Amino acid sequence: MSNTETKEATYKPTSPNSKLDFESVWEYAPAPQDSDFAEVKDRYELFIGGKFVKPSKGRYFKSTNPATEEEITEFAEATQKDIDKAVKAARKAYEGEWSRISAKERGKYIYRIARMLQERAREFAVLESMDGGKPIRESRDVDIPLVAAYFFYYAGWADKLEYAFPGKKPVPYGVCGQIIPWNFPLLMLAWKIAPALATGNTVVLKPAETTSLTALKFAELVKDCGLPDGVINIVTGAGQTGAEIVNHQDIDKIAFTGSTNVGKIIQKSLAGTDKKYTLELGGKGALVIFEDAPIDQAVEGIINAIYFNQGHVCCAGSRLLVQEGVADKVIQKLKDRLETLIVGDPLDKNTDVGAINSKEQFETVNKYLELGVEEGADIYQAKCSIPENGYFIRPTLFTNVSQSNRVVQEEIFGPVLTVQTFRTADEGIDKANNTPYGLANGVWTDKGSKIFKVGSKMRSGVVWANTYNKFDPTSPFGGYKESGVGREGGMHGLAAYIRN
Repeated sequence: MSNTETKEATYKPTSPNSKLDFESVWEYAPAPQDSDFAEVKDRYELFIGGKFVKPSKGRYFKSTNPATEEEITEFAEATQKDIDKAVKAARKAYEGEWSRISAKERGKYIYRIARMLQERAREFAVLESMDGGKPIRESRDVDIPLVAAYFFYYAGWADKLEYAFPGKKPVPYGVCGQIIPWNFPLLMLAWKIAPALATGNTVVLKPAETTSLTALKFAELVKDCGLPDGVINIVTGAGQTGAEIVNHQDIDKIAFTGSTNVGKIIQKSLAGTDKKYTLELGGKGALVIFEDAPIDQAVEGIINAIYFNQGHVCCAGSRLLVQEGVADKVIQKLKDRLETLIVGDPLDKNTDVGAINSKEQFETVNKYLELGVEEGADIYQAKCSIPENGYFIRPTLFTNVSQSNRVVQEEIFGPVLTVQTFRTADEGIDKANNTPYGLANGVWTDKGSKIFKVGSKMRSGVVWANTYNKFDPTSPFGGYKESGVGREGGMHGLAAYIRN
């Protein structure tokens, strides 16, 4: 061997200086989750007054598995007459049995729902992944356990509202109209229904048209648990169905989670009415990485912040702000980590990034990828293979972007991260706050004092420190600016459903 030749360094998986290289060390065998046990009917009707009823106009729409593009089932389309029927059922239940039973009994029903969710957790997890495209690991280990946890939490508050609001006599609104998004179908249902029931309200809930399956399976569970008829009503349909709920004169409160544009429409519709509302809308979260941060931990936090659930998260950390001294190191480690992510079948336990929720969202994300390149950004995508069928997009990051780039300013709602640098803490804060949104941000640093200083100056409803996307039923969640009005979760979530 000549003196000019260098011997290639031996790869050591435990060395902090070694590049991640899983493929040459081991291979993942397929680990498919069995789904045969999960029952899916050919057609689902509307759940009104404790019964499954056909839609008044006989219309149905199809639901598609985004990973295979195959039809799963079809759902009834609720129109004005159906919404009116659901609201009347909710009003009858509110003025009847639901208001007569004790708070303790209400808590028992909510607790029963939580226990039954735990018993059927495997089925709900599989159906959530089939219908929405998220990896089974996330449905199984995050979504469904959190769903049960929220019902357990609010079951405990049902007979303790006087302690939650000292000096007040909590009075429920009555009938609540609730509209939930497609990114966390069952979890958003829990965020809405559990506090509403705990405070004595009844509900008419509409799931997103692309992910209605687990909501209708939940309706079956509600029927099995013996909850009085009409307390929970679930109607399916697209935007017009939601508009009928918002504009119905006998609904007392509206709770909506979804896009900022639709939130603005709802806000205008409710202007001048007596209806109360909470709106949990879009976000463009910033991840601020300081030079003294634990870099490897920060990289894992970034991955969790933006590529969790394919980036279909309203509080996703989609803007990375790195202090200049460590920017090159963080970006390289991030690129290395992207190469280890597995994109594929949501029902395979090895999958890290599943399918984009729908064809429409798939096209939207791809338009933003093209736009980012047109604006002059440098694009980097993981080199992993993706399935031929289905709506899959490789984990992506954009570098060489500025504050004015649309991919930096606008919510993409996909596995796309933009990277910028900053020099001082004040500059990092200014860039983090330079957005129309204000839902969630994250800070990575070794200094507790810096966490408090930076976090207190961030104009966002949630600030995570050295972690991201951590949720707990006791903690309130919501945003500032165009990210919404009001809070969900914790005692704040109870306050959103009482009159005083």
